[in-house]
Amino acid sequence: MAAYCRVSTKQEEQLNSYEVQRKFYTEKINSEPKWKLAGIFADKGITGTSTKNRTEFNKMIRKCKAKKIDMIITKSISRFARNTVDCLKYIRILKELGIDVFFEEQGLHSIDPGAEFYITIYGSIAQSESENISANVRWGKEQSAREGKVVFHYKNFMGYKKGEDGTPVIVPEEAEIITRIFKMYLEGASEKYIADTLTKENILTPTKNNIWNHNTVRNILKNEKYKGDSIINKTYVTDCISKKTKVNNGERPKFYVENSHPAIIDKLTFDKVQEEMARRTSKRKVKQVGT
Repeated sequence: MAAYCRVSTKQEEQLNSYEVQRKFYTEKINSEPKWKLAGIFADKGITGTSTKNRTEFNKMIRKCKAKKIDMIITKSISRFARNTVDCLKYIRILKELGIDVFFEEQGLHSIDPGAEFYITIYGSIAQSESENISANVRWGKEQSAREGKVVFHYKNFMGYKKGEDGTPVIVPEEAEIITRIFKMYLEGASEKYIADTLTKENILTPTKNNIWNHNTVRNILKNEKYKGDSIINKTYVTDCISKKTKVNNGERPKFYVENSHPAIIDKLTFDKVQEEMARRTSKRKVKQVGT
């Protein structure tokens, strides 16, 4: 007997619920004389719309295929999966292996005749809830954007860190590297030359990598955040199921916020760099043949 539980956010009350579920199922399985605990599989802070990043769920399925589990107990269909296709896919896989999934909230056993019909209905409701939540989140983000509220992703961003009040603060050592990149480019250095120089000097990239490439340099030179402005909604997630990210070419509203945070590069220098990039790009490429 195995149990599967999942909480979809990292909020404290949800994580408490996660621990409570683990404890509850451990005690429940151990208290039944005919049951033997095959494991408690629990994913925390993971969405149920996809099984891709649900490590514990996939581990449980592998154990089922290895014939080490006879039955799975879970709180509800929405905890098992919020994607109807995934839900039915794994129910059918487990059914072929002779493994029953018991959904406590619905009082359903997956191997019962007609169970798939009810699982489809409940699974569709769970997916619809996810879609509604996703739409509400998107609306909230759009309203914040209209009000000029900028979200900074500090993890892979050079030059800034999150301040005590939650606003972006300049990191002096990193700001020096950014300033140097802009200066070198205006002095005539190519993106590749700048990248090779930074690599030789063992300076880490924004993603904390040892190797710089011309695209990393180019992205820094084109990023309006270094002059203190922000473009909101450069990319968007197509839907809550596939979670594919696309470049926003006008499909969704896009907002430009001026002076949203302290600038590392003054606006005049930034604009000169954009002009120089446009000039170099527009130059006719001459293919040299022979000597």
